[in-house]
Amino acid sequence: MTTVRLRLVGIVLFAVLTPLFGAASPSHAEYPEGGKRITFIVPFSAGGSNDILSRVIGQKLSEAWHIPVVIENQVGASGAIGTAHAAKSSPDGYTLLILSSTYTINAAVMAQLPYDPATAFAPVTMLGKAPMMLAVSKKVAAQNAKDLIALARAKPDTLNFGSAGVGSVNHIAMELLKSLGNLKIEHAPYRTGNAAVNDLAGGHIDMFVGSLPQMMQLAKSNAATAIAVTSKARAPSVPDVPTIAESGVPGYELEQWWGLVVPAGTPADVVAKLNGEVRRILTAPDVVAFLAGEGAEPTPSTPEELGKHIAAELQRWRDLVQSAGLKTQ
Repeated sequence: MTTVRLRLVGIVLFAVLTPLFGAASPSHAEYPEGGKRITFIVPFSAGGSNDILSRVIGQKLSEAWHIPVVIENQVGASGAIGTAHAAKSSPDGYTLLILSSTYTINAAVMAQLPYDPATAFAPVTMLGKAPMMLAVSKKVAAQNAKDLIALARAKPDTLNFGSAGVGSVNHIAMELLKSLGNLKIEHAPYRTGNAAVNDLAGGHIDMFVGSLPQMMQLAKSNAATAIAVTSKARAPSVPDVPTIAESGVPGYELEQWWGLVVPAGTPADVVAKLNGEVRRILTAPDVVAFLAGEGAEPTPSTPEELGKHIAAELQRWRDLVQSAGLKTQ
């Protein structure tokens, strides 16, 4: 066989066999890959809304994809420890992180974080939102938000509010009210929110902003007075309770929220697959019922929509902390 013919045979064989070998050796396995497991990091302790929501979604992901989804509670530094661990994880779709309002508040009140809150994660989808409720002690002479605002303005620095600590969502909710309403109300930080709620019921502090179910339980037991909800619109579950905005503080709006993210650099097709599956999960009746029990509703979104929300919240709370002169931790 001549040299020319040998070359021709070699070229033909290369052209025929290359696609076959290429098909047998894909560049990467399809996500999710059987035999692997997903780690779902919750940066707070077990039993809270972040933890329970993550377990509900994790179980349904496991059922849909037939792989284990393991919940890991990594607690500390107001969620920053677990969040930092997630940020350093491989960007392959096998590490998920639940975010809440605390994520963007931490960025404003903590001087240093072990991750960049603006770039450390790729957003997947918003999970849900819930209004909070402002309630006052029975010892406070106010039956509604207008009464409370008038009292605070008439007697500056004589009323106080409790919180779960500096930089907690309870604290920021009240600082926003003070800023927009031009009010002077003293801060009484507690180690935990439950301790503050107990003192509210006992008449030892004047007011507290807490979750809708928690505050409504106090109101129904006549241990506190429900004053207003923090959302832009009235909550469907308590339509008779006005918003803070309509009670004399225009522009006031604050909601607890939860979102799902993965480490930055996770492939776009992996993010898209997670987004589609979790959005489907959020329509499941038991998930809708769980969120309703928290006074919340599912708010599935595109990754881009969640990314815009996080960016806006980061800027919003930084501006508030600066304007209110709050000290960073």
